[in-house]
Amino acid sequence: MPSGLARAALRGHRPAFAGTAVAALFAAAVVGASVTMLAATGADGVPVTARRTMAAHGVGDMALVLLLGSVYLSVFAVASTMGTAVAQQHREFAMLRAVGARPWQIRRAVAAQAVMAAVPAALAGCGLGVVLARWWFDGMVARGLIPGTVAFRFSWVALPVCLAVAVVTSAVAGLLAAARFAGLRPARSLAEAAAGRRGLGPLRLPLGLLATAGGVLLSRLLADQPAEKAGQGAFLVLLLFCAGVALLGPRLVGPAAWLLSRLVGRGGAAGLAMRNVTTQSRRFSAAVVPLVLVVAFGTTKIALHTTAQHRTGSAGPPDQVWLDYVGTGLYAGFAAIAAANTLAVITAERRRELALLRLIGSYRRQVRAMAAWEAAVVAGTALVLGTAIALLTLAPVLRRTFGAALPYVPWTTAAAIAGGTLLLALLATGLPVHLTLRHRATDTLAAA
Repeated sequence: MPSGLARAALRGHRPAFAGTAVAALFAAAVVGASVTMLAATGADGVPVTARRTMAAHGVGDMALVLLLGSVYLSVFAVASTMGTAVAQQHREFAMLRAVGARPWQIRRAVAAQAVMAAVPAALAGCGLGVVLARWWFDGMVARGLIPGTVAFRFSWVALPVCLAVAVVTSAVAGLLAAARFAGLRPARSLAEAAAGRRGLGPLRLPLGLLATAGGVLLSRLLADQPAEKAGQGAFLVLLLFCAGVALLGPRLVGPAAWLLSRLVGRGGAAGLAMRNVTTQSRRFSAAVVPLVLVVAFGTTKIALHTTAQHRTGSAGPPDQVWLDYVGTGLYAGFAAIAAANTLAVITAERRRELALLRLIGSYRRQVRAMAAWEAAVVAGTALVLGTAIALLTLAPVLRRTFGAALPYVPWTTAAAIAGGTLLLALLATGLPVHLTLRHRATDTLAAA
């Protein structure tokens, strides 16, 4: 039964699994690039002097960190996209539980779905990883991190590693996504499928508050530590705050939409969008969380260098700054993919709702405007929360290093971060709306 369920779900919920495939493709590209770099720089023919130069610049360590980080983040990205796919199948799984399906069968079916979507993407991602590795290698040679005597070499080891990582991470992500739902009793599964899940659950709220309080406390403690120790603990502060936002997401998105509704009014497309976000805060918070990660992580890394440049005239060694930005871009890419896929799937699964709006007289431009306002609320909430997390993370490091807690970020950089976040949300929301509105409302309702 699990393989049959997996194939049926892939056919019936293509948008959700397309996101899973994209996440797997990106992960495989980073894994393939990292393995190729490790193979090229560690080959038998590399001279001893070149090995010493690369070791001094941490070339192998950088590749290994990116490899391990991409494995971890691929679980996060695929689990996020699979969570949305599982939510779309809530009714089907509830009916299966009602007719006798066991929890392990549901979990196994979801894991099989993730693997079936991820493996083909991993094959394509491995090829893309070779291209990425070549760009990465040439960039390091140009900056003197890798001696010119070292030749770039492709290794077939990257292919089995990419496939192994795709299978393991997608299976683990699928099991995590299905863990809670598979354990529900059949009656409760049917009730949640009909009415949706409300509330945060008995543990989510206290854990979210605990993670947030832990981030505040640790940030305060690091403010009294030497600059080196403060820098080492800053990443843990970032993780604690992001965990708090992930757990408290529905409680944060709803008030943000309510506040914005007081500013833009309750009528028209904007008012309807605010009501949608307020009443469906749990759904929209799934897209806010990965966007918060993009903003918080990216802003923290960028602000460290821009502040150092502003205060001292140097952002640090150019080669290490370049490496830092490369790693930041790759990590932010995982979160951006998760956010874009979640927004796209949320919009795609509302085809019936959008068709009903058309049938009661709404114009296409009004529906598009409503979706744009929803995307703006999601992006705005992520920007506010992500910036706040970055400021709290940076405060102890900057205070100990430069004597002032506030970072310096050029307005062009801040505008690029805000504009990129808003553009990502608008595109991920607008494309599914555009595709839905191309069809007649009656046809959409008949197919839904």
